[in-house]
Amino acid sequence: MTDPHAAERARLRAVVRERPQHIVVPGPGQVSVWDFPRPPRIEPVAPRVRVEYGGRVIAETTAALRVCETSSPPTYYIPPADIAPGSLEPSERTSFCEWKGVASYWTVTAGGRRAKDAAWSYRAPDPGYETIKDYVAFYPRRMDACWVGDHRVEPQPGFYYGGWITPEIVGPFKGAPGTEGW
Repeated sequence: MTDPHAAERARLRAVVRERPQHIVVPGPGQVSVWDFPRPPRIEPVAPRVRVEYGGRVIAETTAALRVCETSSPPTYYIPPADIAPGSLEPSERTSFCEWKGVASYWTVTAGGRRAKDAAWSYRAPDPGYETIKDYVAFYPRRMDACWVGDHRVEPQPGFYYGGWITPEIVGPFKGAPGTEGW
C-alpha cells in the first residue's frame, strides 16, 4: 500500500532546523525545549491536567500524555474518558504531522460558547505514536484556562502551535515571528 503522505513526510523531515543563537540555559528543575528529541517522544504526565472553557471544567485527568518535540513546549493529550460528555463536536478540518500522521479537529462547546477547531486528535496515528490514539489535545490560547498541577499554562506563541508552557519549560519557543526556520 502506498503512503499518500510520503512526499510531504520526506520534505518535512529534510528541513534543516536551525537552533536560535540565544537558547535559555535551564535552571534547577527546568528543561529546555532544545533538549527535546526529533522525532518527538511521548511521556506520561504525573500531575493532574485540567482544561476550563465556558465557565466549566471540560477535561480533567491524572492520565494525560505529553508529546515533547525540539523547539516546542509539550503538547498535552487527554484520554477521551476524562473529557466531559458533549463538550466536543467533530469538525471537518484536518492537518498533517510528519511524525503522527493525520489529525482530526474538534469544536469545543461549554456554557453556551463554541471554539471551532480548538482541539485535535489522531484517530489512526502513525507507528510509534499509537499511545495517543483518540486522546485529545487542546489549544490553550482558545480555552479559558489550562492547568498542569497548580500551574496555569501559558500558550505557545503563534496561532498554529498548541504547546503548553509551564514554569519548568524554557525556550525560546517556535511560533513567534521569525521562528519559522527552527
